[in-house]
Formats: sequence, C-alpha cells, structure tokens
Amino acid sequence: MAKPSIPKGTRDFGQLEMSRRNYIFDTIRSVFALYGFQQIETPAMENLSTLMGKYGEEGDKLLFRIQNSGEKAAMTPEKGLRYDLTVPFARYVVQHREEISFPFKRFQIQPVWRADRPQKGRYREFYQCDVDVIGSDSLIGELELIQIVEEVYRRLGIRVCLHINNRKILAGIAEIIGAPDKMIDITVAIDKLDKIGIDAVNAELLERGLDRAAVDALQPILNLGGTNEDKLAALRTILASSETGLKGVAELEEVFELVNSQLSTSFNSQLSSFNLELDLCLARGLNYYTGAIFEVKALDAQIGSITGGGRYDNLTGIFGLPNVSGVGISFGADRIYDVLTELNLFPAELQSSTQVLFAAFGQDELRYALSWAKELRANGIAVEVYPEPAKMKKQMGYADTKHIPFVAIIGSDEMEQNKVMLKNMLSGEQKLVARDEMIALLKA
Repeated sequence: MAKPSIPKGTRDFGQLEMSRRNYIFDTIRSVFALYGFQQIETPAMENLSTLMGKYGEEGDKLLFRIQNSGEKAAMTPEKGLRYDLTVPFARYVVQHREEISFPFKRFQIQPVWRADRPQKGRYREFYQCDVDVIGSDSLIGELELIQIVEEVYRRLGIRVCLHINNRKILAGIAEIIGAPDKMIDITVAIDKLDKIGIDAVNAELLERGLDRAAVDALQPILNLGGTNEDKLAALRTILASSETGLKGVAELEEVFELVNSQLSTSFNSQLSSFNLELDLCLARGLNYYTGAIFEVKALDAQIGSITGGGRYDNLTGIFGLPNVSGVGISFGADRIYDVLTELNLFPAELQSSTQVLFAAFGQDELRYALSWAKELRANGIAVEVYPEPAKMKKQMGYADTKHIPFVAIIGSDEMEQNKVMLKNMLSGEQKLVARDEMIALLKA
C-alpha cells in the first residue's frame, strides 16, 4: 500500500498551526474592518478566459488548468484555479455592478494556486488576504492601504519596510532611455533584480531586445540613492521630457505628503518598526498595474515579499466596465506565518484555546463536571471535560500536552462541598474553589 502523501507545495495544518493562522487572519480582518472594508468570496475556479493574459507571460505559465471531465475530457481545458484574488474581484465587480455602490471597499481571505517550484516561502497553494477599493482614483486609497500595512504589522510585532514605486515612472524611464515599446520587458526583468542580480537583469534586458545604449542609460536610474525626497527631486530632472513619468512623480509626492501628515513614524530609521522607501527597482510584473505599486518585506527575516499590490485603472475594462480605477494590496498569510515562527512572535496563549480541563475520578464525578462545564461556557470560558474517569496521571498528561493552564480535579470530597480542586498547571498551586470563585478567577 502506498504511503499517504500530499502534493508538493501544499501542507496540512494541525491544531496549533491553525490557532496561529487564525491569529493572523483575525488580526488582518480586524484592521480591514477599521477602514470600512467588507468581506466577499469568489469560487476557487474561474473560467480560463477570465484568468489568461492578466498576469504577464510569466504568470500565465503558472496557472493551474483544470482538466475537463465527461464528454469534454479530450478538449482544451476551459477552467483554472485562481492565481490571485484581484482578477476574480474585477470579474465580481462587473458581474454584480448593479448590486454594489461605489467606491466599493472589499476584502477577501481565500487560498490561491500557482504552479511554481516549491521552495522556502514559496508554495503552490497559499492564502492571500486582499483589500481593495474600486471606483475612485483618489490617492486617499493609497494612504489607507499604507496605514493598514503599518497597523497590521505593528499589531503582529513585525518590523517592515514598505517599498513603493509608480508604473508611470517606469513608463517614463522607458521613454527617456529610448525604449517606450519595451515597458513590459523592462518591468519583467527588473522585477527579478533581488532574485538574480543586476548582471543577470542586464543580460535579460538585452535578450528581450533592448540595445546596449538603453541598458546603459538605465543603470544610473536604478542606482539612485539618497532619501525619498532626494530620489523624487532627481526623477523630476531625469523625467523632465516625459509627461507620463512626471505624472507618476507627482502622484508619489502626494502619497508621501499624505503619509507624512498621518503616520507619526520616523521613516528609514533603523529603530523604526515601519519604513517607507521609494524603490525604483520595484516593478511588480503584473500587467494590470498602472500607478502606485507596493511591496512589503520583513526587516528581520530573509523571506522575500510578504505583502504587495498597487493601483489599476482599467482592470474591469476587460470584463466590459471601462475606466473604473482601483487600488489594493494582498497580505501573504503563509509567509507572514513563517516570519512570525522564525522570530518567535506568536503569543504563548495560542498554544491552547482551552482554559480549564475537568478531570474526574469516577462516573458520578464526571456528571458533576458536566454541570460545571455548562455554566463556565455560558460565561464565555473555554472548557474541556475529559470524557472518561481515567487515571489522573493520564488526564494531567493530556492537559500538559495541550498546554491547558488549569485543571479542575473532582473527587467525592469536592462533590460533597460543591467545589472543585483547581490546579494551576504552570505553578503547581492547588486551591479549593466554588463555582462563582472559579468563574471570576478564569475571567480575570
């Protein structure tokens, strides 16, 4: 018999892992709600016509296609697993446009699938936590997303740097180096800079049809240094002949002004928990981005991007609703989990959701425990009752394994006094308590 297994790039999650994952989801969900975003869901599979051509040539290769069944088994696949949540969201907006009001603020927390090569921090099935506002071109949208990023990672205790750029700046750069028709080629190549290095990027640019003069002209732009203000000032000069590029600079200047007026943090400080950096090498290879683009990396863990997104001006146009602008970001829950694990940042209390275990010596004591458990649960206290009067060592071992902080021991003496012996599993202290006293202690 073959040994049970799961496909590469996928994972099972046990109780502790799910408790930690739900901690991440609940933290993100609560921050989304603070800004007025509401939850929707879309199907795991979409028509391939919805997905194809939306993610660039690299993304299309990573789509999982679903084989047809029945009479259509021999035909070309017509459906695929969703690659991200943004394109299905655009399809949703167009399909349900008569039911929603704009600007439409939504979030989604669902799995996506990519036929990628599994490695550390890269999975074939993983969860995204997306938040988007669509139906407004106001840069308040970008501001709120940056505020959400800062709030989420502050709550999780992860120090991050949010890298920001603008696709209009990248289009302007393509113009001024004499390769306006190579905008997509340039973004696909420089988006790999962190992974493959500048020499490999330059080689790829040449392979993609840029001439040596254009590649050489690109180098000083990619290597611009200084503060965010220094970079923006330099770009105003460099892109002086590009109307599109200057518009991108103006948009970023407004975003930085808004952020500086709303977030009381010292950007680019080594001691800051949240840094904001203009990164001209940031391209994000997805073709639908048209304005600001974002990528967030943990400062204390080497795992790549843990959040990303950007502005898209006409994503719904491909589904029949043109000129609807939106902006959104996606939190990578699985990579966030890996960062929290590596940095040991998960709260200790997540090891068990149960606050107290009732341990009984006999059947009468077990029934006595059930009445106590009912009252404790009615008071919002998570309770387990060991289902049989096993040896006390076994029951205590169960509580210890599950990191349950208290055990209520019940014998005939405790029943006679209408009390339980409450043991603190951390300190070993034991105390005879009545119901009201126990409820007050566990709720403190």
